Amino acid sequence: MAEEQLEASKSEKKKSSKLKWIILAVLLIALGCGVYFAWPIVQDKLLGGSSTPAQTEQTENGEENVAGETELVTLPTFVVNLADPLGRRYLKLTLTVEVASAESAKKLSKSEAKVRDTIILLLSSKTFNELSSMEAKIQLKDEIVKRLNQIMGGASVLRVYFTEMVVQ
Repeated sequence: MAEEQLEASKSEKKKSSKLKWIILAVLLIALGCGVYFAWPIVQDKLLGGSSTPAQTEQTENGEENVAGETELVTLPTFVVNLADPLGRRYLKLTLTVEVASAESAKKLSKSEAKVRDTIILLLSSKTFNELSSMEAKIQLKDEIVKRLNQIMGGASVLRVYFTEMVVQ
């Protein structure tokens, strides 16, 4: 009789143990689904806006750009000697320029000689030490944007991306 009660209590423990694992699995799946479906809503609230494709950004002149209307223009690779005293170092740089519109992209392509001249002069005036840190590279990007906007006559150049950069 005692053995039967002992076996019955063991089988009940096994059943309750399995039941606990099943309930835990169901709860974890429900939690995962809740996070999956609620994440876009929470993300929109945290970022402070909706994720509509027609988001706008202000340029320096105050004109608005609809996101997605920007153009990317890849410039040919620049290879220049750096301004080091021994003259043994060089920089190989490929740029992609983000402009405000297709018209700006055409204007940039038409004035490629001016653009290349300006960038070559800027790059060849830099030393290895001036290009070695992350802050220096970000500053170089800003300088290139300013110079390109001077050539283009406005704030049509939004950003510059380094797609290849080798300093030797």
